[in-house]
Amino acid sequence: MCENRRVAVTGIGAVTPVGNTAAETWESMKCGKNGIAPITLFNTDSMKAKLAAEVKGFDPKSYLEVNEVLRTDRYAQFAVAAVQQAVTESGVKGTVDPERFAVLFGTGIGGIGTFEKEHTKLLEKGPRRVSPLFVPMMIANMAAGMIAIRHDCRGSAMPAVTACASGSNAIGEAMRLIRHGYADAVITGGAEAAVTASAVSGFVNMQALSVSEDPDAASLPFDKRRNGFVIGEGAVALILEEYEHAKARGAIIYGEVCGYGSTCDAYHITAPHPEGRGGVRAMEEAMREAGYTEKDTVYINAHGTGTPMNDAVETLVIKQALGEEKAGEAYVSSTKSMTGHMLGAAGAVEALACLYALNEGIIPPTINLKEQDEACNLNVVSQKAIRAECTLALSNSLGFGGHNACLAFRKAEN
Repeated sequence: MCENRRVAVTGIGAVTPVGNTAAETWESMKCGKNGIAPITLFNTDSMKAKLAAEVKGFDPKSYLEVNEVLRTDRYAQFAVAAVQQAVTESGVKGTVDPERFAVLFGTGIGGIGTFEKEHTKLLEKGPRRVSPLFVPMMIANMAAGMIAIRHDCRGSAMPAVTACASGSNAIGEAMRLIRHGYADAVITGGAEAAVTASAVSGFVNMQALSVSEDPDAASLPFDKRRNGFVIGEGAVALILEEYEHAKARGAIIYGEVCGYGSTCDAYHITAPHPEGRGGVRAMEEAMREAGYTEKDTVYINAHGTGTPMNDAVETLVIKQALGEEKAGEAYVSSTKSMTGHMLGAAGAVEALACLYALNEGIIPPTINLKEQDEACNLNVVSQKAIRAECTLALSNSLGFGGHNACLAFRKAEN
């Protein structure tokens, strides 16, 4: 198939550290609300890292029956909730042939909370006490499978598992399914629930996490003081739909997914290539597909993790992809300063930020940025949101394994 169909976003759902709907999440981003706080999901007395961006006030029973909650990992609960919001808002269900309705939902790790719980049972109580649902609760494709079952999606139903690029890769590959004629609508996004003792310990021991105990001095993208990311959790879902189909049924259209780049550094399992070669190509591919010109006013939602290496390399990537002059003009922010790093859900929540930014003409801030590093000398929007009418939004995601993804969005137009 070689069709080149346009792809609309007709619904957004969210369960994040700064809001349990898409609208709440965006309002918090605009206001610079910090979702980072002391960890409550496990005891941190023996831990170096004591902060995380946890989801707050979430009740899975609002979306799942009690027996379903008991046999579903937290990451999949977040996914089901965000998708239910997005599907309801979009009104797409029943308007698309189920065999042309697909799911592509990302996660970096999957059910690590279930793995910890059941492995502890194995060690303390023996193999007979391990849940018979251990494997289906843990595996990384289960959110996609549950979503497909609940919404009768009989097309492709797959996860994207590319570490911190998972959410963006899921959205980009979903766009391609529609663009090239393999589906008419796709439920996509990302989910993660890795605020667990083992995950935090692993990230701390590889010196990736901030060990600050001050929520306002922990996730510090582009700041000289940055010393690691803060782990986050949650899910964001987007409904992608063939543009003309969405228009014909009178759907609300948040915007258009108009470009996607996906590359690999082929360099190192955790470190980005020092010259950012894969990231540059991902941005260039997304920009080319989106029809970028120098007349565009660009907003970049940076990967911006707050690790010393990532932010400096990403600065090089942006400068090479746009050129020095345009890179200096583009508006840049990292919403991870508020949401923490939601890992496999990061690209999805940052897609949300891009779509709302385009629609409302508001750029969300990088909060707590007080000492911008000279190695990160971009036009970073700091502390407070600003008004800016942008024509193109780009979202960067860079993952362990050298995975790079860039998504491009434009406002909805006829």
